[in-house]
Amino acid sequence: MKLYYSPGACSLAVHILLAELGKKYEVEKVDLASKKTAAGKDFLKINPKGYVPALDIGKGQMLTEVQVILQYLADKAKATKLLPKAGTMARYHAMESLNFVSAELHKGFGPLFNRAMPEDGKAAAKERLAQRFGHLDAMLGKANHVSGKNFGVADAYAYTVLRWAPYTGFDMNQWPHIQKYMERVGARPAVQKTLAEEGLK
Repeated sequence: MKLYYSPGACSLAVHILLAELGKKYEVEKVDLASKKTAAGKDFLKINPKGYVPALDIGKGQMLTEVQVILQYLADKAKATKLLPKAGTMARYHAMESLNFVSAELHKGFGPLFNRAMPEDGKAAAKERLAQRFGHLDAMLGKANHVSGKNFGVADAYAYTVLRWAPYTGFDMNQWPHIQKYMERVGARPAVQKTLAEEGLK
């Protein structure tokens, strides 16, 4: 498998999961501005959407979209500790967590990275995200992970997205449970390995 990534982008979640699973994988860095890979390939021919992650799973098959790739990898490895078995209520709750991270957190940061977004638009986006952080902080006051008791695929995604908060002007001191969560997840060997591989340490 080969992961096309950009350092610190949402592809970091997939990179973390690959490391957690202990799978053999290759990575290739993508310059999202020029749409060129480190090997000089045209990334738009690899993923016409133009963004990461893109995971080459062999035999001419390419997967995109973070939450789909995370589910695919966990299912393929039969890693039910990271993602419960399909058809169970635990699985639906895990998907609920994935969707919360994707729709409410990940997409919520979008306006803050958009240089064309007016300041009042960014302020509204920050207010909405702060509400979501409050909900998440309350959740993490009752459980160690977004996925519940154990680290799961939603945690690889949540950790990745929450890393963006300090860079977009949030003072995370007001959400102590999130801070402790970030320290806890950040200390995992697979996370440390991935951060080093992406040059983020």
